[in-house]
Amino acid sequence: MPYTYHSKEDRAAMLRLLGFDSEDRLFDAIPEGLRLDQPLPIENGRSEPETLRLFKRLAVKNHGAHGLVNFLGGGIYDHVVPSVVNNLASRPEFATAYTPYQPEVSQGTLGVIFEFQTHISRLTGMPIANASMYDAASAMAESALMAAKATGRKTILMPDSVNPRYRRVVERYVSGQNLLIEAIPATASGQIDAGALSARLGDDIAGVVVQTPNYFGVLEEPWAFSDPVRESGAMLIACVCPISLAIFRPPSEYGADIVIGEGQSLGNPMSFGGPLVGFMACSQKLIRQMPGRIVSRTKDVDGHTAFVLTLQTREQHIRRAKATSNICTNQGLLATRATIYLSLLGEHGLTELARLCHDKAHRLAERIAACDGYGIRFGGPFFKEFVVECPTDAVAVVKRARELGVLAGIPLEKYYGETSRRDLLVAVTENNSDEDFELLCDALCKARDAEREPSNA
Repeated sequence: MPYTYHSKEDRAAMLRLLGFDSEDRLFDAIPEGLRLDQPLPIENGRSEPETLRLFKRLAVKNHGAHGLVNFLGGGIYDHVVPSVVNNLASRPEFATAYTPYQPEVSQGTLGVIFEFQTHISRLTGMPIANASMYDAASAMAESALMAAKATGRKTILMPDSVNPRYRRVVERYVSGQNLLIEAIPATASGQIDAGALSARLGDDIAGVVVQTPNYFGVLEEPWAFSDPVRESGAMLIACVCPISLAIFRPPSEYGADIVIGEGQSLGNPMSFGGPLVGFMACSQKLIRQMPGRIVSRTKDVDGHTAFVLTLQTREQHIRRAKATSNICTNQGLLATRATIYLSLLGEHGLTELARLCHDKAHRLAERIAACDGYGIRFGGPFFKEFVVECPTDAVAVVKRARELGVLAGIPLEKYYGETSRRDLLVAVTENNSDEDFELLCDALCKARDAEREPSNA
């Protein structure tokens, strides 16, 4: 956006219009006792070159993933962001107001949101999608509240294989609503224990969360238990990777009631872990329970296509007693980037991307499994992530690999305790090359050998 400087003459003209003789008069409404009687204790100002030098010195202290071989995942991924996404999303037309309350001046914003909803609806197979959520974690929490309100029940079943950071957000989010979150164990395959799930279903269960691919990277089989969930009166909540939906069954085909996920991988950078952009879709019967807002397409008085906010479920917009959620803001800029990205790739491009990630991940898994002492932790099918069982502490492996310029993955002990001390979550995207695979395997072997040396001494 252009920067316009106000000259002394401009400021004087504004003060004359207001009837003030000085800028100090602007603060007359503030009681004398609340005003500072001395300058703020901050350093003197710097010139532009001095400021740039300071920020450059600070910036070099950051070690971004772009300078390392990166296999980090766990919900945020290093996918290619085409230059056209940055170019289009940076146009001034998209630097719009906070909320598109007035449709007559917000047609561009509303139009982009409508296209975003359309993309999400097509990917998930669900008839309704909203304007976007803060992130997948808060979207999962909102879906739990939706299920509880729709069923009148108070317990949500959430497998151990769900992203532990999402679980933590959900638990904090619903704590004031008296909702209970119960865990369902995973089997040796890394998938939900369908037997344990079916045994726990009852008239107190509001919803069942299934994440596929799950946090271990393993693909679940929701169709194996979707009928028992439906028959019990509970709702099936699917958390999905949008890129995986280009080659795997959409949630609509196995009876999901609510679908949520993270859209960071759709044209948005990793950016040190945020900001993120969640999405949500649902069945037609839940449309009035969906949080946020929904944009629809209509005709104006002249018969031209127009976009409007059709449904809004926050008390700011409607009667408080009818509000279903306090969430309001959609991640407009990130949703715009996701819309540009999906429009650019199209159906065939997204399918090719998904297959590329899948094939590369399986090639790397085979190479790691061939390294002495290493293996693949779970036997279930996976998409672009998998858990490596290390011969030693995974934290030590990651530390050694980092010294060699490789971000080897995420140690799982932090989330799953001592039993996962040797487990390492590795993610692969189209950005990773065969050379990267060699560097990772070499780093893993050196980390193994370094840990063995003391015992051989």
